Amino acid sequence: MPCCSARPSEPGPLRWTSSGWILAILLLLSLLCAPLVRAADVSQLRAERADDGIYLSASLKLEIAPSVEDALSKGIPLIFVAEAEIYRERWYWTDKRVAQASRVMRLSFQPLTRRWRLSLGGSEGPGSGQRVSLTQQFDSLADAVSALVSLARWRIADAADIEPGSSHQLVFRFRLDPGQLPRPFQIGIVGQKDWQILIEQRQPLRLAPRRASDVPVEVVRP
Repeated sequence: MPCCSARPSEPGPLRWTSSGWILAILLLLSLLCAPLVRAADVSQLRAERADDGIYLSASLKLEIAPSVEDALSKGIPLIFVAEAEIYRERWYWTDKRVAQASRVMRLSFQPLTRRWRLSLGGSEGPGSGQRVSLTQQFDSLADAVSALVSLARWRIADAADIEPGSSHQLVFRFRLDPGQLPRPFQIGIVGQKDWQILIEQRQPLRLAPRRASDVPVEVVRP
């Protein structure tokens, strides 16, 4: 009588549980989003009230990828746009936009002088009738980028735009405008994450007083 040996079981199809699929999707999203989050982010966003309007100050984190730096070093300028919008909340309808401002900044490299140039161009919003062109030069790209992502006392609205007693939302965006690049270059960077520079943040508009006299002082008694 022949000896019967146990037949090894064939491996069945791989079965994914719901928790396994969720974990895989979360891991994929983290890998896709991590480079963009590390490259660009908001570290500080502050709005101040003054007698003549609302001023915004922002500090951003921005890392220029090697491919972008290589394009800059070859003489291709980059155009960045900062945008600020203020919305008044309405419970009965969509929020109403009461103020809008934008600022255009041009970052370029000068091969002859080996210096980096940052130019502040046209703007829209309060005070945009007086277009002031400001140009700064830097010895390194790091210094130029540091100035690029530091916005100080930018007037984004008139004082009359803010309705007392109403809640408002501040929407801030900082982006690279690929439409200002040379046409052949625009086609070459399609789908490349290094060139997808976009920072966007929405938060309640909390206005801080600009003058020291508006800040309550706590008196400590002995």
